[in-house]
Amino acid sequence: MPSIFTRIIAGEIPSYKIAEDANFFAFLDINPNAKGHTLVVPKKEINKLFDLDSQTYIELMQFSRRVAIALEKSILCKRIGMSVIGLEVPHVHVHLIPLNDMKDAAFESKVSLTSDEFIAIAEKIKANFI
Repeated sequence: MPSIFTRIIAGEIPSYKIAEDANFFAFLDINPNAKGHTLVVPKKEINKLFDLDSQTYIELMQFSRRVAIALEKSILCKRIGMSVIGLEVPHVHVHLIPLNDMKDAAFESKVSLTSDEFIAIAEKIKANFI
């Protein structure tokens, strides 16, 4: 059965897409730790980060870096944090989280945003993605 991320990539489930290329897909987390919290996933469904082949791992980090740079240009924050946990969805995913405080990285408190806010944030980040 395809993961929820595979279904998002396929367009079966809507998302607030940030960026996409032949191998990777970035979209806003709908249950964000902070405004702009973004997920970056490989299109190929692999459960664990270190099960990726070396080339895909490197390319995932390079794509994530490009997204993080666009995110930092778009959202006022002290820095962009990165986390790879992978327990909640069996599909490799990188969390890119705008950080102003350590609690922003804790996955304990969440930010509520309207659909219009998600759309505006996604458009702003997309405009800064190179």
